[in-house]
Amino acid sequence: MFRINEVLEFERERFRVLSLLGDELVWISIDDQSAFPVLVDTETLYQGIEDETLLRVEDPYVYLTLEVPEDGSVAQVKRDKNYALIQPIIQCEAYYRSDLRAKAINAVMAEHKTTKQTLYRLIRQYWQRGQIANALLPDYKNSGGKGKRRQAGEKKLGRPRKYMPGAGVNVDEFTERLFRIAIQKYLLNDKGYTFPYAHRRFKDIYQTYFPDVPEAEIPTNWQMKYFYQREFTQVDMIRKRTHPKIYNKDIRPLKGTANLHALGPGSRFEIDATIADIYLVSDSNRSWIVGRPVVYVVVDVFSRLIAGLYIGFENPSYVAAIQALQTAMTDKVALCHQYGIEIEAQDWPVIGLPDAILADRGELLGSQIESLEKSFSVRVENTPPYRGDAKGIVERNFKTIQADFTPFAPGVVTGTTVKKRGGRDYRLDAKLSISDFKEIILSSILYHNQFAVLSKYDRSDDMPVDLPSVPIELWRWGIQHRTGRLRAAPERELRLSLLPRARATISPLGICLFGLYYTCAEAMSAGWMHRGKATSRPEKVTVAYDPNIADEIYLFPVEGKSEFWVGKLSDRSREFIHCSFWEVWQIQTRQKSVTATSKVVSDEKKRAHERRVIDKIQQAEARSPDVSEFSKPERIAAIRPNRKAELESEREDRKPTEPSQPRERADVVYLPGVEEEDYQYPSFVSELFDDEDDQE
Repeated sequence: MFRINEVLEFERERFRVLSLLGDELVWISIDDQSAFPVLVDTETLYQGIEDETLLRVEDPYVYLTLEVPEDGSVAQVKRDKNYALIQPIIQCEAYYRSDLRAKAINAVMAEHKTTKQTLYRLIRQYWQRGQIANALLPDYKNSGGKGKRRQAGEKKLGRPRKYMPGAGVNVDEFTERLFRIAIQKYLLNDKGYTFPYAHRRFKDIYQTYFPDVPEAEIPTNWQMKYFYQREFTQVDMIRKRTHPKIYNKDIRPLKGTANLHALGPGSRFEIDATIADIYLVSDSNRSWIVGRPVVYVVVDVFSRLIAGLYIGFENPSYVAAIQALQTAMTDKVALCHQYGIEIEAQDWPVIGLPDAILADRGELLGSQIESLEKSFSVRVENTPPYRGDAKGIVERNFKTIQADFTPFAPGVVTGTTVKKRGGRDYRLDAKLSISDFKEIILSSILYHNQFAVLSKYDRSDDMPVDLPSVPIELWRWGIQHRTGRLRAAPERELRLSLLPRARATISPLGICLFGLYYTCAEAMSAGWMHRGKATSRPEKVTVAYDPNIADEIYLFPVEGKSEFWVGKLSDRSREFIHCSFWEVWQIQTRQKSVTATSKVVSDEKKRAHERRVIDKIQQAEARSPDVSEFSKPERIAAIRPNRKAELESEREDRKPTEPSQPRERADVVYLPGVEEEDYQYPSFVSELFDDEDDQE
């Protein structure tokens, strides 16, 4: 029932069992510094168990079993030396008998010239601490008064200075208070001040209080650093000297794993974008350097299989993200065939909707993605601001993909572009076109999905040992044995749910979106295009549009329903046929600029015209004669004869003047049966200005 080396508590004193001798055992008190081994009857101990006066307790020296002193250290040397010294004593079979123990001690004293007190101290330490070699390790941890502050007197603490002038000064409570002020102000924040800078500011504070103290007698940098490290823990230093956003992203300890919440394939997709570290040239003209492309990647968290991608020059945005998502949820055979890579559907088996999508706040935050959420029950999760580490799986894949081409491809972003610093402008080395780059990335993704070994993949306990940590193998195993299967969705409806949404206005001219007008048969049948106050139509309607083509839009006549109408570009907006919406916006921006410029000229000419009109009116008013001698009825009655006189004068002015020498007209001979045709303009003057019209 009793075991060697276990610790027992008997009558509030702890004992260690050293040996078992049948009905007796040998133990020694570990609380008595002068104790010796004692022979005890086990019956007494059993009775103590029944009386609850004997208990098994925790060994206070169990930590010694894990101590591993450094090779060649003083602690190791002393341990081995002392263990060899007491070997003859502890190997004595009747060591618990004082007479036999004394003989062994005397023999060791004679051989090694040591003292009896040393031997008794060592064997007692050996027995009390577990009868192992580590029981003889020196107690250096108790040296130096760790955690206790030394009380400074008149004499300077620490070693004397060797190079620096002066004797130095002890740090008292007031100095520590000044230390704390400087540390709180200059070190415990994220402003990046160095410790020497903080110490110099401490000197300024110190000399404000003690202006007569020489520079050499101010507490040193080391004294302030000792106080800093003593009073503040490493965790406090790191947290307070690091911005919270950087701390949470790059420094905080990681306690979880992404796979913990991914139940199976399609349980969660992560999507993110980066700007590739390479400059490309145009497909249409390889002499044109077009810059660095944007790469979107969609990754399945459970299997690490890359599900979809987008490569192009759209800035990271919702428009680019939906193209990557559409690729991730549809068949990739045609996509690979487009770039000369032939695969089967099972080589890239990701087709369907995931349970959740994790993305940055910028791309998939807001009402644009709500259609996918509501129509197909896909949960969209957004990371907190400045927390790229929340999408660690997809972030790591960017490095993996780019590592396949950066050592070989020309135009890769490396080094410096400043020639005077010895660098070559890598932008001028660009040789790959966007199509070439897409083919390389597709090949890299296929290799990663089918053959890359994930050496750091955290496997769950139910995964078989012979399951390779390869993305496609993990995917296939998860499809068969886990939940989270991808859900099928019609490709057209899926595309429609991913398109960006906007509100369009309705008028008799059509359905207006971004200044373009559309018509559709359903809207015409519903009477939305009819004019008149009796016409009933909604003021606005939700539409979906493809930014790549402005020829048609998709109207949702009933809010919250999936029913849609297709609207075609009307003749009124024929200017923008076959344009993308980016081209439309670019043209509209240019037109607005031209209009604004023309408006400036128009306003200037309008003012000149108005000034001319005002001047002419003022001149007319100045030339107006005095008509006070005529009554109002007389002036009104004279309107008709005055008008007639003015008309006769106008007709007289319109008469052509007689030429001074009229030309002779040649004789025209007409063929028989042919009449002369009159090509003069007809005159409607008489009809327009009939004298009989009663006009005033």
